[in-house]
Amino acid sequence: MTIGTPKEQKTDEFRVGLTPANVASLVGDGHSVLIQKSAGEGSGFSDSDYDKAGAKMVSTLEEVYASAKLIVKVKEPQALEYDLLNDTHTLFCYLHLAPIPKLVTALLKNEVCAIAYETVAVDNHLPLLQPMSEIAGRMAPMVAAEYLSRYKGGEGILISGAEGVAPANVLVIGAGNAGFNAATIAHGMGAKVTVLNRSTPKLKKLLEICPDVKTAIYSEKKLREELVDADIVISTVLIHGGATTPKLITREMLKTMKKGSILVDVTIDQGGISEASRPTTHRDATFVEEGVLHYCVANMPGAYPKTATLALCNATFPYVSKLANEGTVDAIKNSPSLGLGVNVYKGEVTNKAVGEVQGLEFRELEGLI
Repeated sequence: MTIGTPKEQKTDEFRVGLTPANVASLVGDGHSVLIQKSAGEGSGFSDSDYDKAGAKMVSTLEEVYASAKLIVKVKEPQALEYDLLNDTHTLFCYLHLAPIPKLVTALLKNEVCAIAYETVAVDNHLPLLQPMSEIAGRMAPMVAAEYLSRYKGGEGILISGAEGVAPANVLVIGAGNAGFNAATIAHGMGAKVTVLNRSTPKLKKLLEICPDVKTAIYSEKKLREELVDADIVISTVLIHGGATTPKLITREMLKTMKKGSILVDVTIDQGGISEASRPTTHRDATFVEEGVLHYCVANMPGAYPKTATLALCNATFPYVSKLANEGTVDAIKNSPSLGLGVNVYKGEVTNKAVGEVQGLEFRELEGLI
């Protein structure tokens, strides 16, 4: 098979879909690998590194898409890539299709087999989302601490407090992978941390690590109470299966929050938790609504691409190898986990949540392959 990795086109995205070590493994299995020139530079991999691994270096996006059958990248294709996709392609990357109807339309029109990292599942575990959730969760308190600075538009509170001065109040919504990491890092920074979750097992696990973190079962009433005192709110709410994040924080609730407090909306890729949330970039990361700073960067781990690329590829490469060695159809048939990742297949929506949110007919993948 010919596998292609283009340079990421999303603003300020420096991760890359394959490392040189991944390329060497694929070439060793008899495959051809095309890498767009400079695709790995942001992650610390030179064109020479890829060349030595056995990749063919090409200059343009068009060359990658024209020759490769399996496209391995990090983030969803951008508008300039839509017309480069065709019915010979298997696209393997983060897609987060629920809030991007134009991309769904392009994938359907061009009859692409689109496999989303975020919906590949093993039991109730999302192995390809986990490494980036971990990084985003760990980043969130650090980002929030910076933006609490008066010079960044915040209320001027040091997250750790000082001798005789109380630390910041940090509210983490969700205790999954991202929430767990956000809570432990915020706690380590000296903040007063409260975590809300819909069930107790994950809260109990958190308390084993950080026994003085305050935990509570999520309810709208409890959320309203906690928002009033929060200096930092970190939302990690994710609905498995690719559905849109529920808008749990209304504009009315935002108005009750402190002026200059900050909301870090980690799951903005799926639409975000606040009624005011909209995607931002690392270059223009925040905006203010109802007096609250919203940090809604849709590719948070892209800020640390050397770490993020390695963590991501460690998780994705076994699936890349499977797709290359077995072919797309057989790999999907032989791996129920990979099958769950297929969101669009040959002109049909095969992810129920995406179909529902976009008002499109959903078809079971099993009937199409």
